[in-house]
Amino acid sequence: MQEQILQAFQRNANDEAVVLAQQWVEQSPGQVQPLSWLATALRQQGQVEAALAALDQALGLQPDDAVLHLQRATLLLTGRQFEQAHAALQRTTELDPNQLDSYLIQAHLALAQRDFERAQSLSKVAARLAPEHPQLLAIDGMVALHQGNADQALALLNQAAQQLPDDARILYGLGFAFLAKDHLAFAEQTFRKVVAAQPDSLPLMSLVADLCLRQGNTEGAAQMLEQMLTAPQGNTPGVRRLAAMIQLQAGQPRAAADHAIACLQDEVLDPRALQVALMAWQQLGAEDEARQVLDAQLEARSQEHSLWLARLAVEPVGSEAAAAVAQRWVEAMPAHVPAWEVRMRLHDMLAQPEQAEAVARRIIELEPGRVSAEQRVVGALLERNDADAAVAHVQAMIERADEAARPTLRTWLGVVQDGAQRPADAVATWLEVRQAEAPQRLPLPPQAKSPMSWPELAPISEDMHDRPLFVTGLPGSGVERVVTVMGAASPVLRTDRFGSNPPNDPFQRFDTLAALASGELSAEALVQQWRDALPARGVANGNIIDWLLWWDNGLLWSLRQHLPQARLLVVLRDPRDMLLEWLAFGSSAPFALNTITEATAWLQRGLEQLANLHDQSLYPVALMRIDGFERDPQGLAQLLQQVFNTGFPVVDQLPPPRLPSGHWRQYRDVLGAAFNNLTPVAVRLGYPEN
Repeated sequence: MQEQILQAFQRNANDEAVVLAQQWVEQSPGQVQPLSWLATALRQQGQVEAALAALDQALGLQPDDAVLHLQRATLLLTGRQFEQAHAALQRTTELDPNQLDSYLIQAHLALAQRDFERAQSLSKVAARLAPEHPQLLAIDGMVALHQGNADQALALLNQAAQQLPDDARILYGLGFAFLAKDHLAFAEQTFRKVVAAQPDSLPLMSLVADLCLRQGNTEGAAQMLEQMLTAPQGNTPGVRRLAAMIQLQAGQPRAAADHAIACLQDEVLDPRALQVALMAWQQLGAEDEARQVLDAQLEARSQEHSLWLARLAVEPVGSEAAAAVAQRWVEAMPAHVPAWEVRMRLHDMLAQPEQAEAVARRIIELEPGRVSAEQRVVGALLERNDADAAVAHVQAMIERADEAARPTLRTWLGVVQDGAQRPADAVATWLEVRQAEAPQRLPLPPQAKSPMSWPELAPISEDMHDRPLFVTGLPGSGVERVVTVMGAASPVLRTDRFGSNPPNDPFQRFDTLAALASGELSAEALVQQWRDALPARGVANGNIIDWLLWWDNGLLWSLRQHLPQARLLVVLRDPRDMLLEWLAFGSSAPFALNTITEATAWLQRGLEQLANLHDQSLYPVALMRIDGFERDPQGLAQLLQQVFNTGFPVVDQLPPPRLPSGHWRQYRDVLGAAFNNLTPVAVRLGYPEN
């Protein structure tokens, strides 16, 4: 519908745009976006009052939406002067080029139509007549605000407000300029002046309440919301939800629950109000009230997914009571796959494997290929030692799947073959996947030979205030797990080298080692180029945790001389587990694995470099072995605490678990030659030979 409205605007068919927007509103009751577009269409048609009414209705649903408030501010700033016909205004300026009011009205009109280029052009013409006119300054300020120039907008609107300190339209714009600069206290003060002049402005009152909340003034926010609720037309779903949220933050769960329950009586279910109600009930310990309210809601709204989830949340996880709710859910929504998935998981939690498998097969009937159900069926086959049937099941899925889904399914086939104790088949399957993806991956980075001697490690002087930390891990090391925990603890961690917009510095380029060896890149320039890229990465100084795409000891030729204060964290696992993990699942670094022989030799050389780095103390380095803790969030946090002597959070949402520590031993017969090559360096790094 949005595209159709835009097309109507492009044809100047404003009447058609209004009709389309009205139809959208009727088809999507209680939704903000259709109302916003209706306001835009009505504004294009010149119906300012109707447009404001539509925006107020949208703000009643979502009173904390800054975009809606800014849209409303633009309309208010037009002065509601659309009764002036555009042609007549043009005729006025033709007859009297010095008619300032005409230019101002036309500029207001262009601003309301979001034609900022025309508004700016008219403003420039009017500026020749009265460059300091407050309305002209306000127009320029709103244009600057919409263009994202908050500093200029603030300066212009502040000037306008000094000349017309009681003009609500100018104050409205000034408040948003303060808001764009994150000057919350000034924005609140300014908007309160507008509320004093327009006490019936409910959307603006909700904005003031939100600003109070963002400053930690929950009492002020609650007072404003309660005032709104007692005002005519103030008892809207959005205001009630905001009041519930504020009361919850103010430590008043009873009041929060009452407001949220009132929201749940509306025709359209508000998911955020439902969430607030759950949190309030939890704080109150009011499970019986929660059951009563939610059960009453479900009698009227039995097809609401979020209501059933809320009802489940009231019961203890994995309990018979939760299972009873899930059974009611599937009976109410027999074609709803997520309901059946909950029922399946609860069967497993209650040690009912046969019932869980039966539900999984029911899910597959409803949605063939649904991963959760397919995995449960295959797991059941493996539990019954029916390996042939499990493998055949996944192979049939691969044959039915489209090409895009097949690599993931083939990887899973290898996992199933692994679970069926068919290591040779698993290796063949995984190698096929890695070789198929190799053309889309990066070649393995070059590796430098160790020099006869290294340059001296420079002393750390008193003026070196930065302490950068580099993090690295070869494929299969699980470094991404450690980085996830570190990212939860520190805002200076950067993972952009693995994203779509990596820094263009020597640590990113594969030709860096060759450039250093040839003299094309000096040791000093390497560090300087890294520093020069930091501001664009949001780092004002060198205090960064930089997850590197690759590491080579050849970089020490530069780092020992020009960045001696940095540190390196190396994440490790048993090298033989690392090779198996890389083969099975690839790696966070997008490196190609073409053959097992090539990958083993490259991995061996990289690990030998790390062993030399540590044994010879070539650079400040910490080796962090995470064997046995790959699936243990608390264990990873404790390991990091041991390394850095500071606390780290327990992060439950880690990358998915892979093969367990020591699993390489199941593959000695298949990958014996590769493991034999890795064993010496494994022993050097502290791992057992066998």
